[in-house]
Amino acid sequence: MRSIDDYQDIFKDLMDHVIETSTSKLTIEGDDQLDINSSYLFISNHRDIALDAAFLNLLLSRKGHTTFNIAVGNNLMQETWASDLMRLNKSFIIQRSGSSKKEIYLGLSLASEFIKETIFDKGESIWIAQKQGRAKDGIDQTDPALLKMIHLAERKSQSIAEYFTSLKVVPVSISYELDPNDRLKAFELAAVDSNTPYVKEKNEDLKSIANGVQGFKGHVHITISDPLVPSPDLTYEDLATLITNKIVSTYYLHSTNYAAYEMLNPGSNIAKGHFDLSHTQELAKRLEGLEGAVGSKLLEQYANPVIQQISLI
Repeated sequence: MRSIDDYQDIFKDLMDHVIETSTSKLTIEGDDQLDINSSYLFISNHRDIALDAAFLNLLLSRKGHTTFNIAVGNNLMQETWASDLMRLNKSFIIQRSGSSKKEIYLGLSLASEFIKETIFDKGESIWIAQKQGRAKDGIDQTDPALLKMIHLAERKSQSIAEYFTSLKVVPVSISYELDPNDRLKAFELAAVDSNTPYVKEKNEDLKSIANGVQGFKGHVHITISDPLVPSPDLTYEDLATLITNKIVSTYYLHSTNYAAYEMLNPGSNIAKGHFDLSHTQELAKRLEGLEGAVGSKLLEQYANPVIQQISLI
């Protein structure tokens, strides 16, 4: 293995195995509108630490696109081997913590410069999650602070609309029929909701990565939207709302999403006809041994995308 391309060829073989053994199918829409000779800033919702970007990267590379660069948080860089592997896979670090505000600002500025140089000088695309961390509760929301960070490199010379138009911002939504980490997320969400301190176990994120890769996910679907054309006077908050609404409206709702909504809202007409007994049985199986609030938090992970789409109507 002599280059990043060699490593990524091995990674593609691994991803093919993941798709074959842990999904019922992997589908994508909207990719035909992308120009293989252009670079984009993909801003995506975030469900799985490793696979959200990896699935999209694989599918686009099959269509002739150059593999993109992936933004990762410094919380995943605690293990040297993980850090090295991520860098080999064209990942770059967003340093969100530091000993001082100056150090944090410097780290964010470096990430902003990297995004700018990668897209405009190298002609390669970037993938970044719409906010820090996964949406463990199933609620997709774009953080305006993320957009401020991206703009740092050009904020003195270009307006928000000018710069983000030039970056060719493409909202991406990914949805999983089943989440291998749904129970783990439910315990954490219930603890946070009850104001109980939640302390991550050592290497918990790395364990979540392994569980997410190996666990069965059912149907995984990705929707790619058109590049955004922001209005001239919009704010970071306006742009964040625009991205959020695009991701939410194009999110592919699985039968498990509707089944969970019905289990939390019995008799509702919204989920009627979108699921059958097998889907409620699957969710019931995942609820086994979970009491009260923890079980509710698991169902909410699946139901919240339905609720978000309803709110846009």
